[in-house]
Amino acid sequence: MENNQVENLTATETQVSKEKSSLRKRADKIKEFRCKNLIVVLEDPKDPNNVGTVIRNINALGAEKLYLIDSTNSLPNNWDEFKERKSIVASSVSSVKWTFVKKFRSTEECLSYLEKKNFTSIVTSPHMKGRTNVILHEGDYTQKKLAVWFGKESIGISDLALERSEACINIEMFGIVESLNLATSTGIVLYEITKQRREFEKRRKLKQQLKGINKV
Repeated sequence: MENNQVENLTATETQVSKEKSSLRKRADKIKEFRCKNLIVVLEDPKDPNNVGTVIRNINALGAEKLYLIDSTNSLPNNWDEFKERKSIVASSVSSVKWTFVKKFRSTEECLSYLEKKNFTSIVTSPHMKGRTNVILHEGDYTQKKLAVWFGKESIGISDLALERSEACINIEMFGIVESLNLATSTGIVLYEITKQRREFEKRRKLKQQLKGINKV
């Protein structure tokens, strides 16, 4: 190999190393803004590109994890495989590399896992479904452990998930079209929920600081 080729290769490796270091520093810096114990659940999504876009929303808005229900076993089996699926990497703009993904084979399996971990589940639907129904911006999403469910693109949330949830969240709509696509709805819902949780955490920390000052 000629000297200039070696130099070019070394320069490329150095640049890649710097980029990785920069990304790691940013990841460490934004940890404090991530909403701990906020999990997004996708129930049998049919389009891998939608999954990638939702992962992008999760990462951008600061939710902690994605739980995927994949009853047809059409998606990668673990996080490492997700990070190698080109379509998901592209649609998530590489944020899948920084977002934890766990897969379940059924709704029951996922619900049981969340319930064992003491998570509160809420579901989302464009139509009121008979549970405790909450308009998105009127709800309280500051529960210690919260799982937010989104249903399949074509049919919405399942009856089982609805029955085991604490509330059904509804995005108010005022046009002819009465539904939003999965990527759009997750973005809207997660923006409201993460905003509330960060504000709640900020107030909690401020109260702790004030208590400490008063004790002095």
